[in-house]
Amino acid sequence: MAHLYTVTVCDFTRFPGLSRHTYGMRSEIGIKQAGSVVLRWLGFLKVRLLLGGMVVMVMSVTLITLVFLQSAETDTLSAERRREIDEAASTASRLSGHVVALQRALGSASSRLERLALDDTDALHRFALSQSVLQQLFSNVFVAAPDGSVRISMDATGTSRPTVNLSQRPYFQQTLMQVRSVISQAVPGKLSGAPVIVFAQPVRDEQGVFAVLGGAMRLDNRDLLEGLVDSQSEDATAMVVVTDALGQILAHPNRARLLQPLSDEPRLAVAFASWQAKGAPVEPTGLALDQPHEVVSAAGVPGPDWMIWRVRSEADLLAPLHAARVRALSTAAALVLVLLPLVLGTLWWLLRPLALLEDRARHMFDAAYPPETGWPRASGEIANLSKVLRRVGIDRTRLERERARTMGQLTSVMSAAPMGIAFAQGLRFELLNKEFCRLFAGTEHDLLVEDLAARFWAHADFEAFLIQQDAAFVSGEAYGGEWQMRRRDGSSFWAALRCSPVDIRNTSRGTVWTFSDVEELRASRELLEWAATHDPLTGLANRKAFEARASRLIDTFPSSQPASMVFIDLDRFKPVNDTAGHLMGDLMLLTVAKAISGQVRSGDLVARIGGDEFALLLDGCSHDDALRIAEAVRGAVRDVRLPWGQGVLQVGASLGIAELNATHLSLAGWMDAADAACYAAKASGRDAVRFATGTSH
Repeated sequence: MAHLYTVTVCDFTRFPGLSRHTYGMRSEIGIKQAGSVVLRWLGFLKVRLLLGGMVVMVMSVTLITLVFLQSAETDTLSAERRREIDEAASTASRLSGHVVALQRALGSASSRLERLALDDTDALHRFALSQSVLQQLFSNVFVAAPDGSVRISMDATGTSRPTVNLSQRPYFQQTLMQVRSVISQAVPGKLSGAPVIVFAQPVRDEQGVFAVLGGAMRLDNRDLLEGLVDSQSEDATAMVVVTDALGQILAHPNRARLLQPLSDEPRLAVAFASWQAKGAPVEPTGLALDQPHEVVSAAGVPGPDWMIWRVRSEADLLAPLHAARVRALSTAAALVLVLLPLVLGTLWWLLRPLALLEDRARHMFDAAYPPETGWPRASGEIANLSKVLRRVGIDRTRLERERARTMGQLTSVMSAAPMGIAFAQGLRFELLNKEFCRLFAGTEHDLLVEDLAARFWAHADFEAFLIQQDAAFVSGEAYGGEWQMRRRDGSSFWAALRCSPVDIRNTSRGTVWTFSDVEELRASRELLEWAATHDPLTGLANRKAFEARASRLIDTFPSSQPASMVFIDLDRFKPVNDTAGHLMGDLMLLTVAKAISGQVRSGDLVARIGGDEFALLLDGCSHDDALRIAEAVRGAVRDVRLPWGQGVLQVGASLGIAELNATHLSLAGWMDAADAACYAAKASGRDAVRFATGTSH
């Protein structure tokens, strides 16, 4: 039977944006999938062991190779330094011999020059022509009189008599004064102008020195070393330099550096500084000097006190070893690749029991697999691990049963408890009872998802609670306190909170909280506390509260100054009580209390200390302010009028003021002084204010 297929072809060239977008999405998905596969494979122990083995092999071979090559590099550089020292000393010795040969040649020629020939041009010319050896050794040979005038000069072009004078040249003067052979510093030649070194030889007879025979060597075309510097075919990186004792370059492969200081030569600058730091020794046996990335040796040339400097590049010396390192590492990589399949096969065979153990452990907590059966047989660590996992499975099953039984008992206890109970771990509750949910007006789910801080009325309260709780736990005790809590509907209530850790040695295992509503208890307690310190009729502070406040001022004397105590005794109150009755008397006391309170400052204390006796405690009040307040109180009391029958009831007040000072440093003494002042005011005719004796007024 024939089948009909419909094929739809989409030409993505007509939709280039769609094609690129689709390709980009597929590439991104492919990268993510590849990364996921790699991470999954890296999680397997076999892969980790394989990679670990590879890393160990690579690191072992690499480290061994590098250690041996590093040792070889160190030995090579050490040997090259010793060889370079020997080469420098040998070069210095050959150069010293060359210098001595030049001086001997001049000495031999000077013995054939006669005094009379100095003024005989033909004789000098014959002498010059006979010195073919000197012409081969020096670029210029001359004869000069003691006055410095050059009598004849000969070079490759012939003989001449230049009009130059050498009398100011230091080497010329030194030759005449010391009557010995002298080698000059590098100087511009008088005849050629090029940098030269002059070998000067005194010519003398029985009468003394009558001439100076000299040979000049141009440093720019006939080098001192005669091949020792220019001929460096043994190593292109080796460089030989000659300097004088001050570091001025006398011979250099680069002629442009002649007469320049050696400190300007990059390959020798640090070594030259090190040599100078050692005292610039002209050591014929040679010495090694430090120079970054170079092997530097130096040796002194006896006689002229010149220095031979040899320098070779460390990189070129170690190039064969570096190439050997690359070859060794390549060989190590090939060895790892060859051993990889063998390692993989060995690991697979060794870890086969582990794969069986993994499969059984995956079903360790399945109800269909009893924890005692199904474990693979193996030996060694895998057998031990199998036994441990089997024991874990058995113990876990037993613990699960015990936990289920314990949780059932705990749930029953919590449900029957008349207080809110919760288990907290970290900053959240994990278990609540019904009473807890009722106290906080929320469901178990809503209360479990919120932080502990949400149950406190203010976040600052929660932070203070944590500090107090931690202090209690550190001392090994449970915490207890009263806090204003917040219900889920936003209302508040006061609760007695008790908190204890499950494990006092490890509080991170969780804590058990209990809550009791103490709203009514706190209200009753606050009412009792208020009644203990206030007058029930007027609502003012009573005598107990007054004396406590006064005692605190006395205890902080003299920092509590200025302060004053005012006693107030009502005038003509007894007739009001006797005539109008106790009800009107109580009303009069209430009205007077209100009048007194209206004349004092917000921080002053007004108290009723007796039947018709009142008192003021004025903290931080000067003498004048105390008098002003007392007068205002006296006037306010005098203005009190209560209608009664066809008339009004009216009282007055006598006031006594006692300031806190050194004579009133006891509560009884201060109160007695104020009482005595009040009595004096009453004795003076009532409705008056008096200060206690000893008070400045």
